[in-house]
Amino acid sequence: MNTSLPVEEKPRKWMAVGLTSLVALLLIAWAIYGIGEYGLALFVITPLFIGGCSAVIYAYKRAVSCRAVVQTGFWSLGLCMVLLMACAMEGLICIVMALLPAILLTWVGSLLGYALVRKTPGKTPLAVLLLTCSIPSLSFIEKSYPPSLNAVTTSVEIKATPETVWRHVIAFPQLPEPTAFIFKTGIAYPVNATITGEGVGAVRHCNFNTGSFVEPVTAWKEARLLKFDVAEQPAPLKELSFWDVKAPHLHDYFVSKQGQFRLIPLPNGNTLLEGTTWYYHNIKPAFYWRQWSTFIIHKIHQRVLEHIKQQAEK
Repeated sequence: MNTSLPVEEKPRKWMAVGLTSLVALLLIAWAIYGIGEYGLALFVITPLFIGGCSAVIYAYKRAVSCRAVVQTGFWSLGLCMVLLMACAMEGLICIVMALLPAILLTWVGSLLGYALVRKTPGKTPLAVLLLTCSIPSLSFIEKSYPPSLNAVTTSVEIKATPETVWRHVIAFPQLPEPTAFIFKTGIAYPVNATITGEGVGAVRHCNFNTGSFVEPVTAWKEARLLKFDVAEQPAPLKELSFWDVKAPHLHDYFVSKQGQFRLIPLPNGNTLLEGTTWYYHNIKPAFYWRQWSTFIIHKIHQRVLEHIKQQAEK
């Protein structure tokens, strides 16, 4: 570690914040643009690095409090996220989605960096170097692991016969503007659906505000089951930003593979309509991002199913 670091508190602090943020930005750019991986290296190791690196630079051979070190880590994280948006690498909605684990891991990294520089200051340069190198290294390793397929099912009971509901399942008219807050943030939402042809081989278009899902029909059991593959799909969201964000995760990182509507006649004469989407995403850790994707898909399903319900019950 270079002993020519500023001695004064404020210059040292802002050097720690600025240098850490800049290095983190370069590592993030390498991971997503160079390697094409949104994974543990990006969402776990990088915030640990931000906390640890800023702690080491700020606290090296200085008497500082643990609280001040953690605050420096948070300042570094905040500056890094501002730089991501300023460079049009990410938009606000994705930053918000990643924020909670990033704050927690930056805090952990700050504590680890503080403990390291206090107990074994001679080993801090090697520790920071290893942590830095682990980000691109882990990105390369993660890229070789294929994602798993997930299914999300949402249902609604409709006061109409399956035959009536069916007509509004295969195609439906323009939906009203969404009122749910999630769609105000930039998440894509369905606006209408059209179909060309009938039976297996027909092509359905579920049109979103960002483009169209092209859905070749693979199973057609009238008034019972409509199943389809997804041949093409639009961007899953419009990033909230002053710039036109072209982040790689907007293309081929959230992939819808299949969908279906199942109509189940009920003893009371009503119909239980189930909508299912099979998808995968190339974003890790999967257990965390699956919570977001499941929530969003349920909201999209609910928007469509409630519209079908209203149309059928008329």
